[in-house]
Amino acid sequence: MSQRLIYVMDPMCSWCWGFAPVIDAIQQAFPNLPLHLVAGGLRPGVTDPMADSARQALAEHWRAVKANTGQPLLTPDALPAGFIYNTEPVCRALVVARELNVDRVWELVRIIQYAFYAQAQDVTQCTVLADLAEQAGYSRGRFSKAFVAEVAQTAVAADFTWAANLGISGFPTLLAERHGMLALLSQGYQSADGIMPLLQRWVEAGEQRA
Repeated sequence: MSQRLIYVMDPMCSWCWGFAPVIDAIQQAFPNLPLHLVAGGLRPGVTDPMADSARQALAEHWRAVKANTGQPLLTPDALPAGFIYNTEPVCRALVVARELNVDRVWELVRIIQYAFYAQAQDVTQCTVLADLAEQAGYSRGRFSKAFVAEVAQTAVAADFTWAANLGISGFPTLLAERHGMLALLSQGYQSADGIMPLLQRWVEAGEQRA
């Protein structure tokens, strides 16, 4: 039977960071259900440094994520001076990692999320992403070469277009796909307790059809 989960996300989306333990729980409960990651693109192409007012607004948002999910988050004030909140590079890293070794993509995304939210690393920088990719088990040289290639920019743009064509503009979004048919499991953050029963029914329905 052809079925999988499709997780549309952005590694620099704070609610996606909050949703990470839910994805971990799903993978533990359904180890034979493939997880396909799609880069949705939260803020691709931003070029201006974050203003103080933007940091203050983001701080309130991050506090809500921390309170609702229990995930560790620093404050936006911990980010480097002149930080540009452009999420295209981390999305491109996701797509590149998916092409190089699909089995390690989620591990890399988790490492990127932790580096950004818990360590305030500037994950928009190629050198930082290459370091993190190496931690996830990728060849630093292969990753760096693929990351700057034109084909990677085309591939990440294709992910953005795919998500936009489905009307997906909020993250995280979790879909279940069976024989090309999509079912929406979650649009926006939900706890594992909220998603698991729906996913269990979807899996059981597929087993009955098989």
